[in-house]
Amino acid sequence: MKKNGFTLIEVLVALAILAIALAAAARASGMSISGSERLKLRLLASWSAQNRLAEHTARHSWPEIGTRSGDLEQGGIPMHWEERISATPNTRFRRVEIVITPQDEPQYQAAQLSGYLVSPQGGHQ
Repeated sequence: MKKNGFTLIEVLVALAILAIALAAAARASGMSISGSERLKLRLLASWSAQNRLAEHTARHSWPEIGTRSGDLEQGGIPMHWEERISATPNTRFRRVEIVITPQDEPQYQAAQLSGYLVSPQGGHQ
């Protein structure tokens, strides 16, 4: 006589396979969310660095050689910026390196941008 249906072992094996598949899907979904948050942070930090350099350019500023820093907020995320101003072989130019880090993760450089400023007087400084 043939019985219809599944045995208890078959049902348990099917449930175990389903649980493993759901756990893998949940992990992949969590990694995707984490990755998109990191990408958002990097994008906002990049915009912040570009804004700092654009501000120097728009103001025709000629900052002193050295390092300075400050805090900002972009997209609701508090960040810290640091600018390193250095001389170049051509005295009409200054190199600006801007590093942006999230305030809650100061060891992580979310963005780094380098650019050059031209002396507003056009002569030697």
